[in-house]
Amino acid sequence: MGSNSKILNKYTNAIKDDISIMENSSKGINSKVFFELVELSGLNKNLLAEEIFDISLKTMQRYHKENLTLNARNSEIALKLLSLFKKGEEIFGNMSSFYSWINKPAYGLGNQIPVKLMNTNTGIDLIEEELIRLEYGALA
Repeated sequence: MGSNSKILNKYTNAIKDDISIMENSSKGINSKVFFELVELSGLNKNLLAEEIFDISLKTMQRYHKENLTLNARNSEIALKLLSLFKKGEEIFGNMSSFYSWINKPAYGLGNQIPVKLMNTNTGIDLIEEELIRLEYGALA
């Protein structure tokens, strides 16, 4: 089993549906999820911390060192990203193909670059909706 599968399997129950995401977000997720997202996605740590989680990388590293949990907003972003990456890997067949897609303008997202929409829940939802359209044969 690859490390991507291990990471995603670890959070299967937390991301199985919106209710699970909401409940687990409210409790807070351990900050190590940030580093697991970096490993899973291939995203740059600074981009993920500052552009998506709206927190400095230094602060995120301190949270990790002190074994702290993320606040509800960042826990929700983390879980929604895990769900999104799982869906992306299913549709594209591997994480590197999905990574390539999220870093190029997407026709169904008004030619916006998906990774730039990941800093809000609505943006993540829009990316997921686009993945579902792709899954059912809409244009990439």
